[in-house]
Amino acid sequence: MTGRDHPPSYNPAMSQESTTQSRRLAIIGTGGLARELHELVEDINAAGTTTTWEIAGWLDGNAATHGTTVHDLPVLGDVDWLQANPDVYVTVGIGAPPTRRRVVERLRGLGHTRFATLIHPTAVIGRRVEIGEGTVICANVTTTTDYRIGQHVLINIMATVAHDDDLHDFVTIAPSAVISGNVTIGEGTDLGTNATVNQGVEIGAWTIVGSGAVVTKSLPANCTAVGAPAKPIKERPEGWHL
Repeated sequence: MTGRDHPPSYNPAMSQESTTQSRRLAIIGTGGLARELHELVEDINAAGTTTTWEIAGWLDGNAATHGTTVHDLPVLGDVDWLQANPDVYVTVGIGAPPTRRRVVERLRGLGHTRFATLIHPTAVIGRRVEIGEGTVICANVTTTTDYRIGQHVLINIMATVAHDDDLHDFVTIAPSAVISGNVTIGEGTDLGTNATVNQGVEIGAWTIVGSGAVVTKSLPANCTAVGAPAKPIKERPEGWHL
């Protein structure tokens, strides 16, 4: 197994098909992250992995974009387009965890369950790990071993994930964040650029950690924390993300 060959939901313990498979893919969103995912998919295809992607186009909730092109690909419509195209996989190019969760829940409500797991060819991926469907791992991410990454997680460029980490569903890890070993990050948490999380720390669900923060002690759910060491500066009601 190399770090380059990943099916839509990736578990290195699972056997993989030896023949190349091509799947159709739609990217949800047309903003900066969505366009970065287009580049990521092109890099996957160029690397000659066992799964390649034919990009059908973009899906966007802004009706003004429908019928236009982005990166020379058509904006096909809203996610309802998938009802007539149930075999198309999707990747959600939206960084904010609450919005990403709402989009995924809408897709599930439509009965659509084909979510692509995308891992850049330059990412270093451990062999004894679990990575959920719909997760995106970007260029030059470094990971080690025995960690779990949930569904629809976004790990941005040059971030680090260490041993025995547990990243729950819909987590976003911004560029160059460093997560030490034995860390638990709750559902929907947004970890800022260049943030550092020390060994053994637990961060509660739907918490926002500011850029450059140093998390030396566990943080509660539903707060915003900044600084070095990171301290909560704002609390939110449970369910604020819904």
